[in-house]
Amino acid sequence: MPKTAPAMAGSQPIATDITAPLILDFLEWLAAEPRAYAEVMDGWRTSCPRLTIWEDAVDGGYVVRRRDGRLEAVVEVTPLGHQFLNQARRGMVSSDPPRPCSAP
Repeated sequence: MPKTAPAMAGSQPIATDITAPLILDFLEWLAAEPRAYAEVMDGWRTSCPRLTIWEDAVDGGYVVRRRDGRLEAVVEVTPLGHQFLNQARRGMVSSDPPRPCSAP
């Protein structure tokens, strides 16, 4: 059975039909409030090479790690991640989700 690629980073697929729902779950969890980096790693880091949710979300431009003068780094959903979530909520996630803008 062929895999679809609902999330792309450039021309490289970052999510399959299996991981895309998990990435959306991750983004929903983060959208509620920025989370401490340690909390994110505790809950979402994996050693499974087929379930790279954290890495796929970072590579897709959907989340960012920031320190912004804080003692501990936090992870937040980016505007692109919010756009992806909003499309999913409206049932509009397809094989061509939002992508980061390319620099000229």
